[in-house]
Amino acid sequence: MAAVVLAATRLLRGSRAWGRSRLRFGAPGYRQFSSGGAYPNIPLSAPLPGVPTPVFATVDGQEKFETKVTTLENGLRVASQNKFGQFCTVGILINSGSRYEAKYLSGIAHFLEKLAFSSTARFDSKDGILHTLERHGGICDCQASRDTTMYAVSADSKGLDTVVGLLAEVVLHPRLTEEEIEMARLAVQFELEDLNMRPDPEPLLTEMIHEAAYRENTVGLHRFCPPENIAKMDRAVLHSYLRNYYTPDRMVLAGVGIGHEHLVECARKYLLGARPAWGSGAAVDVDRSVAQYTGGVVKLERDMSKVSLGPAPFPELTHIMIGLESCSFLEADFIPFAVLNMMMGGGGSFSAGGPGKGMFTRLYLNVLNRHHWMYNATAYHHSYEDTGLLCIHASADPRQVKEMVEIITKEFILMGGTVDVVELERAKTQLMSMLMMNLEARPVIFEGVGRQVLATRSRKLPHELCALIHDVRPEDIKRVASKMLRGKPAVAALGDPSDLPSYEHIQAALSSRDGRLPRTYRLFR
Repeated sequence: MAAVVLAATRLLRGSRAWGRSRLRFGAPGYRQFSSGGAYPNIPLSAPLPGVPTPVFATVDGQEKFETKVTTLENGLRVASQNKFGQFCTVGILINSGSRYEAKYLSGIAHFLEKLAFSSTARFDSKDGILHTLERHGGICDCQASRDTTMYAVSADSKGLDTVVGLLAEVVLHPRLTEEEIEMARLAVQFELEDLNMRPDPEPLLTEMIHEAAYRENTVGLHRFCPPENIAKMDRAVLHSYLRNYYTPDRMVLAGVGIGHEHLVECARKYLLGARPAWGSGAAVDVDRSVAQYTGGVVKLERDMSKVSLGPAPFPELTHIMIGLESCSFLEADFIPFAVLNMMMGGGGSFSAGGPGKGMFTRLYLNVLNRHHWMYNATAYHHSYEDTGLLCIHASADPRQVKEMVEIITKEFILMGGTVDVVELERAKTQLMSMLMMNLEARPVIFEGVGRQVLATRSRKLPHELCALIHDVRPEDIKRVASKMLRGKPAVAALGDPSDLPSYEHIQAALSSRDGRLPRTYRLFR
């Protein structure tokens, strides 16, 4: 009873205190709010005077700001994509890479990638460039592939003039001092050693399958600098290459998140009429070779038992990659091949997840789920402006290589067979989803704009690509797969290839109805 009385007393005290508080500060109904004085008689359903009419985003899935392209007098193309936000991504993409090194020392593009954003005529060191970018919250990067070299900067949009000026310095006026070239030699040497030691064999296998598919030409040339060429790289060799391939007509200045007119103005200021460090003479020795698919086999025997040591070392595996020629990204069949690649899918045997991780793709359902001894089965599609390569990478114990190869050749044959409507729709939906998700990242939009304008002088918008993907039918998949299977295969093997079937047997399996390897019989065992 005493407890109840005590609680009631505290409640009465609290109510009296609350009442005193109301008398001290006034009733809530008489407080003035910020919006009450300015517009006292305007209902919430009516627009406020003097305030601009809002523009709301629509949900029709189409971009309202098309990519704008302007070509300057010297042939340089300027491309921009509007995108709201404080930051922008700007860069220079050049039609240059390892495929153009047939007449030069192999590995020049790899070296130029490591030398990017070093000292220039205006900046004494790499630190000076980085400090300039930091004032605008910027970061920089350079990537060299087989057919494109890309210098890119992401920074505050207000520093666009500074960023374009810096890019012009880096691309056209590098000093290429002996000290910087020596540092690049060390960086290239380290990357080559890391490439041979890493547990993931995919980069090395990709190099090998290109070498097998395009023997000693264009995209089959080494993307990484061979060890024997590291010491031969010097300023004269690099300048001889830059003189022919770093020309305005082979460049695109691309930007995302900035106004087109402002970008064109900066391009005229820094890139029109600029004299590069190697002279302004006309290019006279440009390689315009078209990729020649040859097919073939490349083997690299290596002890894979010590690739990943530790408390639970990774088992010794042999890695096989088999590829066939597809098409270039300029052809109409590129979209069906992209859908086919997504339909094959695949991954590692220890991948986790649901449909978004590709668990319902063919290489999971037909290969990894049925053959527990296979550690990997993944499809890849490499496409260039004049050719393409669709390949499957598989990994297993060296004693089961022959059986693994036959499983992969069977999957290639099944590509030209019946296509289930459900799996096709799933692959198309997943491809469109991946396309749209990638467009959430500004650097990805930048690279897409730059590469398309560099190759085709225009850009297909996402809704156009989605419409093309949506129109792919089962007959299209069967048609492109059947055409692909008529070509010669390219084969790459890494690890212990002692049980690898002969190239002729692999080719015969891909020409058969069921994908089986020819049976061989031995009189004496």
